[in-house]
Amino acid sequence: MRRIYFLLLLPLLFSLNFQVKAANNKDSLMAISPNGNISVRISNSSILKYNVFYKDQLIIKDATINLIVNGNISLAEAAKNIKSIHRNAVNATITVPVSERKKNIQDNYNELFIQFKAPYSIKFRVFNNGVAYQIETAFSDSIFIQNEIANFNFSNTTKGWLPLIHKRDDIDIFHTSYEEQYPLSILDSLSENSLAYNPVLLAPNNSPKIAITESDLLDYPGMFLQGTKSNGLKGVFAPYPAEEKTTNELYPETLVTKRENYIAHVKGTRTYPWRILMIAPEDKDLPNNDLVYQLASPNKVGDVSWVHTGKATDEWIININLFNVPFKPGINTATYKYYINFAKRFGFDRIMMDAGWSDTKDLFKITPGISMDTLTAYAKEKGIKISMWTAAVTLNKQLDSALDQFNKWGIDFIMTDFIDRDDQKTVQFYERIAKACAQHKMMIMYHGAYAPKGFNRTYPNAITREGVMGSEYNIWSDKVTPAHDLTLPFTRMLAGSFDYEPGFLNNANKASFRNVEGAPISFGTRCHQLAMFIVYDNPMQIFSGNPSQGYQEIPFMELLGSIPTGWDETKILDAKVSKYITTARQKGKDWFIAGMNDWDAIDQNINLDFLEDGDYLATICEDGINADKYASDYLITSRSVNKKSVLKMHNAPGGGFLIKLIKQ
Repeated sequence: MRRIYFLLLLPLLFSLNFQVKAANNKDSLMAISPNGNISVRISNSSILKYNVFYKDQLIIKDATINLIVNGNISLAEAAKNIKSIHRNAVNATITVPVSERKKNIQDNYNELFIQFKAPYSIKFRVFNNGVAYQIETAFSDSIFIQNEIANFNFSNTTKGWLPLIHKRDDIDIFHTSYEEQYPLSILDSLSENSLAYNPVLLAPNNSPKIAITESDLLDYPGMFLQGTKSNGLKGVFAPYPAEEKTTNELYPETLVTKRENYIAHVKGTRTYPWRILMIAPEDKDLPNNDLVYQLASPNKVGDVSWVHTGKATDEWIININLFNVPFKPGINTATYKYYINFAKRFGFDRIMMDAGWSDTKDLFKITPGISMDTLTAYAKEKGIKISMWTAAVTLNKQLDSALDQFNKWGIDFIMTDFIDRDDQKTVQFYERIAKACAQHKMMIMYHGAYAPKGFNRTYPNAITREGVMGSEYNIWSDKVTPAHDLTLPFTRMLAGSFDYEPGFLNNANKASFRNVEGAPISFGTRCHQLAMFIVYDNPMQIFSGNPSQGYQEIPFMELLGSIPTGWDETKILDAKVSKYITTARQKGKDWFIAGMNDWDAIDQNINLDFLEDGDYLATICEDGINADKYASDYLITSRSVNKKSVLKMHNAPGGGFLIKLIKQ
């Protein structure tokens, strides 16, 4: 009966809530968001283009779309002849099997589907927090995509946070680890030599912020964004590799030495990645935007009950520089037993055996001093899982036999590293590896990788990935500043979770920071590092601090180890790009709140009115009174609170805090 009522109501929903209508120009169509704030007008008179409005203010001006197939068949030409127009209104709930931010996502949008007489169509979806479009083709045979046109033009003078690639003369421009800073740039100062990967965040004058990214990136190259010497950005795609070579370095990788004159060779009938414009009137609207997940293809794996969120340790960043131990630390059985004991003591569920446990070019050449049988048996006895690092080149070469061996050892999570590309051939590699891992009931994390872009919805066992300038850069640079840390939730995180690997126990202010091999130091306070475990999306958080130091600070490590990683709900309480953020996450009946800031100290009142009725035990870890000089200074206190409570927090320069709220 409910279904019948819904069908009867559909015409009313279309007329009142959907509002797709002809604009003043007879060759234009308009679609409006469910709340009426965002609208897009599509024109096909001479070229396929669109304009986006926020509350009647033009924010995207004459953005153009085209797909050039087999050298001469153009979407722009096809768009002049419309065959049919379909309209759809959706208000559904997506249940997330492996939750990063929340268990359920509301999927509410209005859709305009335009089919052309030639074998092209295009779909626009307008959400309350953004606009997206997707091209489709219906050719009978496979096709070569010469190029895709995705030009984004802004109506007002625009600045933005873009991860610009630093070209190396000896390597193809499209070869990147996706690990850059996000400097604030004036858009019209960027020449065609300026190339960034997405997501990027734009701030036009006197209008909402706009983030550009993509979703459902499968069997197709990823989108870079190029400067135009004007108030716009141009989509650019890596051409298909024609020739490659594999390096013979310690960490081997495959480089492209020559490229074809096309970007992809694909099935003639298919959809292409979604081009997404997230629209944020307030900065705090960005980190909780779910459009990338919403627009991705649904789960292709099937049952994923075996995929679990978790927390791991990692030894690589500190170069296994342990102390107060009765053995010689290194890549050996005794060291990894120590890590297993540490994980068990402080609530971690796994350890990572990072690069070095085997020959990087042969996963079956185990490093002398390691007994995998002894370690796997010991880990099983302690109830701790072991995870393994691999080089992508080596994993690709030994895939089936390696996964079989990992299964025999009881390994359920691996990392593969040094991919550093997103052309079509490489994107195919991601999917092939995820499928193979799923067949072995194994989770996978990609390093040297582009952002997930919805891949974690399609393959939930691809639980997280890197593609971020994170903790490891403290070993050799001064780039990972608090301002950088505070830019990531508004840029990189928009396209999915990332493996930053926080938890440094050596912390410094501006004056005291330096690079120390084996004992790396982080910019900002201890609580700044602690807050990352809440603020940053990552269902498989990795602690990169030194366990020997952790044993000297039992209450702190017990608090850190108690932080969940898969969340039921997320709220962004307050935020400003590159300056500060306060995030609240729910797990069951409990809540965790964390805040971070840049080098400017900040005072905040944390209102707990979102809590349920009743009392909570609050455990608060905040910057100590001397944290401005001694960045490792912190204070842990406890008190009873309820939904009427307001907690006053003072964050030191480069500071942070964590509040753990346990329902009583």
